[in-house]
Amino acid sequence: MDFEKSDNRFYKNDEQGKLIAEVTYVPSGNDKVILDHTFVDPSLRGQGIAEELVNRVVEEMQLENKKIIPLCPYAKTLFERKPDIYASIQA
Repeated sequence: MDFEKSDNRFYKNDEQGKLIAEVTYVPSGNDKVILDHTFVDPSLRGQGIAEELVNRVVEEMQLENKKIIPLCPYAKTLFERKPDIYASIQA
């Protein structure tokens, strides 16, 4: 799925402009961000979209040499479930 990027978020709206998927993060100092919110519309759940959103933040932070503090319950669980993928980016 293709996501739009704006200040501290990646998101997707449907054809009518309704938000259907989103991840947000906030800066924490110069070298970290707090991943604080992940949302996927119930009609899209179970398709791996939330993980795709988190991975977009991971890619962005890798480019910026920043670490992620996963406070969002989904992201926190994902980081714990897949430490081989996320350990190097987690603060």
